[in-house]
Amino acid sequence: MNQELIMQMMEALEDFPVVALATIIQTWGSTPRKAGAKMVICPDGRTFGTIGGGCSEGEVKSRARLVMDTGIPVIHQVSMTGDIAADEGMICGGKMEVYIEPVYREDNSV
Repeated sequence: MNQELIMQMMEALEDFPVVALATIIQTWGSTPRKAGAKMVICPDGRTFGTIGGGCSEGEVKSRARLVMDTGIPVIHQVSMTGDIAADEGMICGGKMEVYIEPVYREDNSV
């Protein structure tokens, strides 16, 4: 994780007891970002970093809220293929697996 994203995550943890960290772990076909790309999601919807933008990030943000609520990490598959992707203006045509995990403030015992 790059230094800037780490600093942004630490600052977010000053405001919230938990944030979510989304990391692309695998891709197939054409995707806007590749394995290793990261994004921090805050409970208020703010994000830092990117895993590609658009609907795919919206999907991941939605799942991240569940991860922050339950504390249970998930692997979420995002498909950017077919009619739905075309209707949303996606031109990538690939798929990616994203690991979404909760990150807690050090003093948090949630």
